Amino acid sequence: MQNEKLSGIERELVLQYLMDGNVPVTITPADEDKNEIHSVSSQIFPVALKAEHLKVNKNGKIYLENPPQIVKGYKNKTVKVEFYFNHVGLFFISELKSEKDNLVLLLPDKIDRIKDEEEEIDYDFSAVLYFEYNSKKDINRLCIPWEHEILFLRPVWKSIPLDNQKKAKDYLEKFVESAKKEKNAGTGIQLIPVCNYLTFNETKKISSLENRVMPLTILYVDHERIVLSSDNESDNFEPGHEYGLKLSFSIKNSPVLSRDIYVTCIVNKVYSDSDNKRKAFDFIYTTLQEEDLRYIFEKATKRLFV
Repeated sequence: MQNEKLSGIERELVLQYLMDGNVPVTITPADEDKNEIHSVSSQIFPVALKAEHLKVNKNGKIYLENPPQIVKGYKNKTVKVEFYFNHVGLFFISELKSEKDNLVLLLPDKIDRIKDEEEEIDYDFSAVLYFEYNSKKDINRLCIPWEHEILFLRPVWKSIPLDNQKKAKDYLEKFVESAKKEKNAGTGIQLIPVCNYLTFNETKKISSLENRVMPLTILYVDHERIVLSSDNESDNFEPGHEYGLKLSFSIKNSPVLSRDIYVTCIVNKVYSDSDNKRKAFDFIYTTLQEEDLRYIFEKATKRLFV
């Protein structure tokens, strides 16, 4: 599979692979695929289908059995179907048709490899979790801002999409009750972006390679803590474990491109959604120089450090 497009022989291999089962796919209306996030009610939303919803025949027809209601709204639309074939991300374009009350896709001759969009972004703030002291292990995990939160602004409840606020409130009440018992959440303001992340309607994108290590996302940061998040099941940072962390702040209109602050921090709390698929990790700094504390405090609170 050196070429971007698969040959006819490779198509037959893919077809057999799909027929053998246990291949989940993601379906998105092709004409609406603008890398935008839509609410469920808009009926324009990437949908992940488990293998149990698919029945694949030798003729290349893929029957959708008992699919979610939202998929039925894609009938007679051109859709983009993404999946992994031997850990390589593939996609094809097909029309979702109805046949004897069944929804059917046809595996076309043209199947393409997924290309990752390598986007060079200069973040105003980023971080690297570079060392775990408990295991004496280098990690070097890049951490970048979550695109649906604005860092260094006080989180507000209305930033959570209205459709998600009821579920987010349930999470918040649960986390606050736990914090009262454990007395470990500080002001608790970081729980708003945590609840936003855990309830956000966002399907995990299929990348060019399965199990590719992706950056952690930053939900919140101030002079006391940083909250990181991941929807990768293998990311599991245990409470009480200590890490080395580099915080990088870009400095505009200055000959110095960035200010790097090195701290140590421990995992204070792990928050997860009801499916245990998304997790947020609350790290509290254990060492922080006073001049660095002043810098982060003033950036996060917009107040002078006294």
